[in-house]
Amino acid sequence: MHHLHRTVTPWYQQRWPWLLMLGPAIVVAGSAFTAYLAFSTPDPVVVGDYYKQGKAINQDLTRDRVASAMGLSMTLTYDASRSVLSGQVQRLHGGGMTEPMRLRLSHATLPDKDIEATLQPDTAGRFEAPLAMLERSRWVVLVEGEKRDWRLAGAWVWPKERGVALVAD
Repeated sequence: MHHLHRTVTPWYQQRWPWLLMLGPAIVVAGSAFTAYLAFSTPDPVVVGDYYKQGKAINQDLTRDRVASAMGLSMTLTYDASRSVLSGQVQRLHGGGMTEPMRLRLSHATLPDKDIEATLQPDTAGRFEAPLAMLERSRWVVLVEGEKRDWRLAGAWVWPKERGVALVAD
């Protein structure tokens, strides 16, 4: 009668348990990293005061109607080689507008990239404004009177669209 002596190694010295634990360990590490990213970079797009925003939207609709009654339209183009934003604003009846206007270009996702400028049209309603490099993005364009009594708004995907036309509905 032969006795076979087999030495049994403890589980932690074998390869298979570690190989089987590797998958769940990678998932836990990935989940922890994803949670870190979610909590360390807050979403800037969320608005805090919804009621106030709602009231502001109603006010904007009134300003849209004023622009419509004035028959306003505007074209904007950006010349990257000269770093100049140019365009023309016109009334349906009465030609160009000469009063100063506020321009706001809002970046689609990053509020710190937003651009604001004051535009001063000439007698024909044409204007030019120096503008540092316009980033490749979708921009929300808002132009309003100095007294904030009217506004024109639209979206502009630059540089896919060389320019944008804003027309009061």
